[in-house]
Amino acid sequence: MKHLVDEPGDKRKLHRKSIPTVGGVLIFAGTILGFSLWFPSKSPYQLGMVYDPLRALHEFKYLVASMFILFFMGLKDDIIGVSPSKKLLIHFVVGAILVFMADIRIRDFCGLFGFDQIPDPFSYLFSVFVYIVIVNAINLIDGVDGLAGGIGLIAGTTFTLWFYRTGDLPLALLAAGLSGALLGFLVFNFNPARIFMGDAGSLTIGVVAYVLAVRMIDFPTDRLPENIKYVSKPVLAMAILAYPLIDTLRVFFIRTIQGRSPFSADKNHIHHRLLALGLNHRQTVLVLYVYTIVLIVLPFVLPDNRPNVSFLIVGATAILLSQVVFFIPIPKKAETANSST
Repeated sequence: MKHLVDEPGDKRKLHRKSIPTVGGVLIFAGTILGFSLWFPSKSPYQLGMVYDPLRALHEFKYLVASMFILFFMGLKDDIIGVSPSKKLLIHFVVGAILVFMADIRIRDFCGLFGFDQIPDPFSYLFSVFVYIVIVNAINLIDGVDGLAGGIGLIAGTTFTLWFYRTGDLPLALLAAGLSGALLGFLVFNFNPARIFMGDAGSLTIGVVAYVLAVRMIDFPTDRLPENIKYVSKPVLAMAILAYPLIDTLRVFFIRTIQGRSPFSADKNHIHHRLLALGLNHRQTVLVLYVYTIVLIVLPFVLPDNRPNVSFLIVGATAILLSQVVFFIPIPKKAETANSST
């Protein structure tokens, strides 16, 4: 009735009918409600946990404020559109809130590339950059039914298990809230989709993913259980978000060397290639789900306490697997169908 739909017609769009774009409202509401209602009221000692309740409350208020800002920007973009310059400005504002006010930033590379503690000025700037990359990476993979939601669900579930195992209940609940919201959303978004998440949904996933990834990297090593203490935290965080990061960096590189804006639209994403090879929507997202799960498992089976080796193996595997599909020739039947479309 209100025409809050994504119309077909653009050659980049894969759907053939009008589909509502306000699924992000459900993801945002489900995440906020789940996290707020179950936020622990007892002391960590009563719960058998080891988190800092004051720090959890401090981060909670800034995170919720950031999520509200991004939600309303995304909702406006889904309904009437927002210019790229305004989006970037708002991302810098949210990045400043999370990094400078909430102090959610990367302080330590945990031995990766030979670095441990990093200087504060670099930490602040690098963390804002990482925030912008992660949020936009999640946003850019939202091109196939169930893809961004499924990747977000896999990432959220992994973060939930990791933080619960390490005793940080507030962050485990944040990840679980996002996972639960995405699980409910995927019922309606898996192919054939009856609703899209839009920017309001992808930005919600992105900001929560940033917070969880950074807090994983920043988690004190001496508080880790013995059976996961050997896993490189930065490598695991990158492995969890490997697909959106690899895909985004790849398309940005291609657009740049072609003399186009990195934010210009095209059909060079990995999921576009899988579709061009003849896979349908469901097969495409299932392949990318498996790709993500394989990369998440990899850091747990690599050599102990060797972050550089782990990074090289996980990074090489992620790049190699993502590029294999581009060396497979497109079947003539599928190529003809694409050109006629």
